[in-house]
Amino acid sequence: MLNGPFGVGKTTAAQALCAAIPDAMLYDPEIVGTALRSFTAGILPPEEQTDDFQDIALWPTLTVQIAEQLMRQYRRHLIVPMTIAHPGYFATITSGLRALTDHFAHVCLLAPLDTIQARLRQRGDDGGSWGWQRTITYLPRLAEPRFAQHVQTEDRSPQQVADDVLRVIGLTRG
Repeated sequence: MLNGPFGVGKTTAAQALCAAIPDAMLYDPEIVGTALRSFTAGILPPEEQTDDFQDIALWPTLTVQIAEQLMRQYRRHLIVPMTIAHPGYFATITSGLRALTDHFAHVCLLAPLDTIQARLRQRGDDGGSWGWQRTITYLPRLAEPRFAQHVQTEDRSPQQVADDVLRVIGLTRG
């Protein structure tokens, strides 16, 4: 599982890890959240009607259940990039994923805020987006020990970040 703020390089690093780890596949829980947002439009209770699909009660458990089905059906290692700073959701998802495999690892990618904001600008974000605002809030939280192991992405190529992640989780390339 690759955690970290928006714009830190999770998806790019995840793609490099998929290339480096035999029988790996990318699993993005954001797609689960987007689908849930669509499925539940107009029926959510007030506490789930936020601007964050992670607040939909089904999202954490469904994220784990889909991971389980993907692993069972395709017998592949999952590389799971997601930004998750809410301690309860983080605990539910990491404990659920940990129960699925003996090879679970969580790594949180970090970089200084100005670096992340420059990357977001390169994507066309002018500073007013939801992700931009969440990054400002989430970056200090994600630096906390509960989200360790941390890997820095500043001045690192995607390949270097992937190599660092492989070292942290006790694997070597190829």
